[in-house]
Amino acid sequence: MGEADLKVPDLSTVHSIYGLNGHQSLLLGFIVCICGALFGLFQYWQIKRLPVHKSMKDVSELIYTTCKAYLIQQGKFILILEVLIGIVMVIYFGCLRHCDAGRVILILICSLIGIAGSYGVAWFGMRINTLANSRSAFASLGGKPFPVHCIPLQAGMSIGMLLISVELFVMLCILLFVSPDNAGACFIGFAIGESLGASVLRIAGGIFTKIADIGADLMKIVLNMKEDDARNPGVIADCVGDNAGDSVGPTADGFETYGVTAVALISFILLGVKNPLDQAQLLVWIFSIGLVMLVASGLSYEISHFIAEKKYLYAVDMNFEDPLTFLIWTTSLVSVALTYLASYILIPRLEDGTFWWKLASIISCGTLAGALIPEVVKKFTSMDSAFVKNIYECSKKGGASLNILAGLVAGNFSAFWMGLVIVMLMALAYFISLLGLGHLMLAPTVFAFGLVAFGFLGMGPVTIAVDSYGPVSDNAQSVYELSLIESIPNIKKEIHADYGFEPNFENAKHFLEENDGAGNTFKATAKPVLIGTAVVGATTMIFSIIMILTKGLTVNLENLSLLYPPFFLGLLSGGAVIYWFTGASIQAVTAGAYHTVQYIKEHIKLDGERALTEDSAKVVGICTMFAQEGMINLFLTILFLTLSFACLDPFYFIGYLISLAIFGLYQAIFMANAGGAWDNAKKLVEVTYKEKGTDVHAATVVGDTVGDPFKDTSSVALNPTIKFTTLFGLLAIEIAIGLNRSLDIGLAVVFFAVALVFLYRSFYKMRIV
Repeated sequence: MGEADLKVPDLSTVHSIYGLNGHQSLLLGFIVCICGALFGLFQYWQIKRLPVHKSMKDVSELIYTTCKAYLIQQGKFILILEVLIGIVMVIYFGCLRHCDAGRVILILICSLIGIAGSYGVAWFGMRINTLANSRSAFASLGGKPFPVHCIPLQAGMSIGMLLISVELFVMLCILLFVSPDNAGACFIGFAIGESLGASVLRIAGGIFTKIADIGADLMKIVLNMKEDDARNPGVIADCVGDNAGDSVGPTADGFETYGVTAVALISFILLGVKNPLDQAQLLVWIFSIGLVMLVASGLSYEISHFIAEKKYLYAVDMNFEDPLTFLIWTTSLVSVALTYLASYILIPRLEDGTFWWKLASIISCGTLAGALIPEVVKKFTSMDSAFVKNIYECSKKGGASLNILAGLVAGNFSAFWMGLVIVMLMALAYFISLLGLGHLMLAPTVFAFGLVAFGFLGMGPVTIAVDSYGPVSDNAQSVYELSLIESIPNIKKEIHADYGFEPNFENAKHFLEENDGAGNTFKATAKPVLIGTAVVGATTMIFSIIMILTKGLTVNLENLSLLYPPFFLGLLSGGAVIYWFTGASIQAVTAGAYHTVQYIKEHIKLDGERALTEDSAKVVGICTMFAQEGMINLFLTILFLTLSFACLDPFYFIGYLISLAIFGLYQAIFMANAGGAWDNAKKLVEVTYKEKGTDVHAATVVGDTVGDPFKDTSSVALNPTIKFTTLFGLLAIEIAIGLNRSLDIGLAVVFFAVALVFLYRSFYKMRIV
């Protein structure tokens, strides 16, 4: 059985709540989705109505306009790639599986809907963040910290609630309104589309943002300029990059992560559970839990906001990390409680009557991971972390060299402890899966791992919110400086007359910088959650491929062994690709940053008040060009390697996918947390010790520029890359096993040769000469 044969069972056979059957109860889920989307749109409307000075609004609108042009360009390229992916889908579904034209068109439409979903929520995230940055900057003038915290979080929750609501709405439409014979294939098409969109936006955005960030930051050393100096043409590009890389990319990534993980579980249920009634009960349960967790996130936000407002509204100082931590733990605990309650109501009689608490316990392992992982990450990236303070001390005594070494230490230690946390939670899920789940399905442990990944995403709106908090807090600081509001004649009288308060510029700058440090920390906490989900979810998807190759775990099992050489060689190959990928993505940033710095040095006007618009536009153009070139090389290499390795040997390909996931997990965690530690070591110098312009500050700026592509380019791009490779591999492997062996080998050689062309270009066409 392949993807074209996945058939959704009759959901009306399931007895649900209040006398409703499964199909009817999930129809009520549309109400939850619509309410969640309206919640997000209401937050957007509230932010848009907040007061903002014209000088700050003009800056944020310039950032938005430039981001819009960038995103339109990326959208065109995504559609070009969709043509290539669409051809593969037509070959598989139309030629090999002999689906009729109407069915193939339906699957392609679902793929386009997936792209539109990733692209649409990314656009929404970019728009609300460019509204929130200027509002947050203006709110800081009141001299109180709470509004500086409140606005970025409100923007993040708007994105998170809308994103998950749209995702669940589309998936419910496929489940409930597409015919059972076509729904499984449509889920695959939808997931491939959203994965394609997320991969492009995440890779290109990650390259763009760090080219701009490094170019702007190095001016602080080269020309001894202050942070976000309006004379620096790179600052506008940096602000655009904050949105292109840290808003557009993560938003599309979050949308895709949720969808692909859900599709992996759906595929497992349809392949690994034989009884159609059990399949139907599990599908209704999975979707219901997703809806319940959406409600839990919105409820938890309102609770935590109420408490934070009572505690900090009139405070003159606050720890910006505390309310974010409280929100995460509140959401986790509320989600766990509602998961048990919903499971008891929905599946009390599944099998022997104990499965409701067993499945709820497994999914809760992932939900708790969503709270535990940020706690571990903070031990390595927070400004209060011993590892970050160690980087600062090393910078004082040994300059940039010891700064970089200390950051590498933080990243490596974090990978060890993060690995232990993930392993322990997955081990707990494994032991629970031994309590009779094997009577219900094949390979219950794999299903348990998939549920852990889904549990990771149970806090999806909040995870997205704290991730989006970072670019808004970062941009707010930049908008403040670029507005030159302090130099506007009679500005204090104007603000007092128009807005009714006396601006406090010193407090404003201090709180914006301090909040930026909190944003750095919580951007770092979201990354391991997403990469962990990618890897654990990939495990479930890989199982679907194994089910195809072994005909339901009945034949060829001996090939899934180290004793089978192709499988072992595949394990070696995945690690090699991960290291090339991180090197090539950093090289794209390095080459772009070099040309950006050169341009800025030659065109900066130090005797002026602000950079010329055309100079800023040119810097944005340089960043865009290298982001596009780097992304093309990276994505097409991965695409053609996937096709090549799938054709070479199916069990070699399985080994490759497993290796890609495991190597990618630890490489991404190491790079993300090392980068976060370097970033906040610089922030420690700027905010806590007030040592800007000193040698120790220069050393931490160098460390931060090393960490930039670590945390915001290479590490984050691995997440959608792993998922796209695994998901697209489902089609590639079935195409390969449907062809004769000679043709497979020939295609493997051709695809590998094409991949080598783009792999060669990823360094030699990007190098500095």
